[in-house]
Amino acid sequence: MIIEDDRDILQVLETILTYNEFQVSGINRTDDIYETIKKYSPDLVLTDYLLSGLNGGKICQLIKSNKDTCHIPVMLISAYPALATSFGNFGFDAFINKPFYINDLVAKIKQLLGKNPKPSSVSQ
Repeated sequence: MIIEDDRDILQVLETILTYNEFQVSGINRTDDIYETIKKYSPDLVLTDYLLSGLNGGKICQLIKSNKDTCHIPVMLISAYPALATSFGNFGFDAFINKPFYINDLVAKIKQLLGKNPKPSSVSQ
């Protein structure tokens, strides 16, 4: 599930993730993250930090503080990383700066979903 209030960025994210064979639900805001999670049953939440309604930090904090939702990985994205992280990490599982590299975004999502095993370190 993507929460992004910039329609152009939301559309780009939906297109990228759909192309990479993810099932995507995109919304531009939520005022009740628990109802939104009930409705969409996401495996992962990708949220912008600056949103109208609940901001991404609060969304993450609410998801991670609830026993029924704390297992859901949350990726926070922001064009203002200093602002987004200055108040703490809110418990997010990953952070991506905007603008982002598509391959980095997809790899991080796969890693969080367990679809991309971490590379093993092999010594020679």
